[in-house]
Amino acid sequence: MRLSTSRHRLVYLIATGTWLSGMLWLLFHHFLMRNGEFGLTPNPLEPWWLRLHAAFAFAAIWLFGLLWGVHITRGWPRRRHRNSGALLVACFIWLIVTGYLLYYAGSDHTRGVVSQLHWIFGALTPLALLAHRVGSYRRRRRLHH
Repeated sequence: MRLSTSRHRLVYLIATGTWLSGMLWLLFHHFLMRNGEFGLTPNPLEPWWLRLHAAFAFAAIWLFGLLWGVHITRGWPRRRHRNSGALLVACFIWLIVTGYLLYYAGSDHTRGVVSQLHWIFGALTPLALLAHRVGSYRRRRRLHH
């Protein structure tokens, strides 16, 4: 169940934007704080990276719905790349749930734990996408040779 070229590009645009904005927020939040009058203060760009990340995350949720309808439900019965696809779906659901909890978790301790779990999985999710693509590429190559 190959995606059209335009949908393929859309997947990579939204995935890259979500990942890159999240990694930039992480970088600015943890490593690029500034010395202020009363100690370390957030970098002024930090909230902008978070806002951009949230915008891309909304687009990613929409994209997940699109992929569910045109790619996942059609591809699942064919049993091709099921493991890597299931891993991608699991990562995405994990990121949605932990992203939601970041807004609504009760205590600062809980938010800290959820934040770490969110960004660790988020940072590694491109590996799941790569595994899915490599499997697809290898299969197409075997079929054409």
